[in-house]
Amino acid sequence: MSSELDLAMQVVHAVHAAGGRALFVGGWVRDRLLSRKSRDIDIEVYGLNSEAIRSLLTSFGRVVTVGESFTVYKLGPIDISMPRRESKSGHGHGGFTVVGDPTLSIADAARRRDFTINAIAWDPLSAEYLDPVGGQDDLKCGVLRVVDPDRFAEDSLRVLRGIQIAARFELAINPATAALCQTIPLDDLPAERVWGEMEKLFLKSCRPSHGLTVARELGVVEKLFPQLAALVGCEQEPEWHPEGDVWVHTLLVVDEAAGQRADLPYPQQVALMLGAVCHDFGKPSTSALIDGRIRSRNHEEAGVQPTLAFLDCLNLHTLDGYDVRGQVTGLVANHLKPGMWHKAPDGVGDGAFRRLAKKVDLNLLARLATADCRGRTGTFDCSAMTWFLDRARALGVEHDAPAPLLRGRHLLNLGLSSGPHVGRLLGKVYERQLDGEVRSLDEAIEVAQRIIQSES
Repeated sequence: MSSELDLAMQVVHAVHAAGGRALFVGGWVRDRLLSRKSRDIDIEVYGLNSEAIRSLLTSFGRVVTVGESFTVYKLGPIDISMPRRESKSGHGHGGFTVVGDPTLSIADAARRRDFTINAIAWDPLSAEYLDPVGGQDDLKCGVLRVVDPDRFAEDSLRVLRGIQIAARFELAINPATAALCQTIPLDDLPAERVWGEMEKLFLKSCRPSHGLTVARELGVVEKLFPQLAALVGCEQEPEWHPEGDVWVHTLLVVDEAAGQRADLPYPQQVALMLGAVCHDFGKPSTSALIDGRIRSRNHEEAGVQPTLAFLDCLNLHTLDGYDVRGQVTGLVANHLKPGMWHKAPDGVGDGAFRRLAKKVDLNLLARLATADCRGRTGTFDCSAMTWFLDRARALGVEHDAPAPLLRGRHLLNLGLSSGPHVGRLLGKVYERQLDGEVRSLDEAIEVAQRIIQSES
């Protein structure tokens, strides 16, 4: 038994001894039915008021209290609360009045849940599932269905939550649920909340394409992401893209990218997945029929501005100090280079790799280019990406460009006074370092001295 579950069971027994009833609720129960591991344990306590619950929990350790009219107690990784009554009291996702009520029935408590598969409770003492809205049947049938249509429509974020849940658990949207979602405006959602749900879609689903397909069916793509909507119907040259338009291609690419993200740190996973989503944003504005073939010339650079607009929709900049925005735009602007460089008749020098590494993580670029190559129907040779990454690794620039050997302090030690000319000189020496002409600090200083003499 995990430490979280062990602690949760101790709480359950303590609540029972105090005359209450503690039930596991929400995603943990759903995941248990699917034989999936989950560490996010939520417990609802019936029959005890908030003061009694807090007093009971303090014997287990530090308790953090969240909420005003209702109360959630955080005991380590576990959330413990009373069942709640909710009523709409204002505009937007957060415009609710929520009141804890320990006398609420299990059926009434379930009505505030979003989807039936999240409204199943489990009594760990009796091993009984309490399922007043048929969530277990929906789970077995692979269907996502709302619990209460009236309450569901009060919180627009639930539409996005449905999209990422459908993707993560490979669920079909119940027709009535889909029709309801299509009627709900999404203009009250802050960008941070939109990203919170899209993040789960891109990082927790094996097939993000399923979530994007559902998003389009529900009208979310058109309402929130015009850059994605523009890909629909943008035709491509059949010889290279027999799968269809750019939308279809993008769906295939995001799934390929999802298969390559697992070993990456979290921020890099985000950059790779968003790079896959955005990589062909430039095609709608550049595609044209030229000499009988569909061309999308310079679509890489043309994709940067719509990518920035898309990232604005998510208010995404840095994560854990990592420049996600810069990496995503770098991936979009350079995603064809691995294949183009491999085919270059005169070859590509080491300096080009070092300079490209200043713009984008070459490991991520190779992964995106691989997903782009594989994200098509038909048979294509994707070995160029292996060649590209091998070259980058051999040069030690698969994640970043080499640091400059020559620093400003070295020039000052040569007798130069500080000023703009120092920066210009450092730049000239660094360019030679990128070309492989400068390999050590001594060589860098020697080159700097020669430049100084030639300019004096």
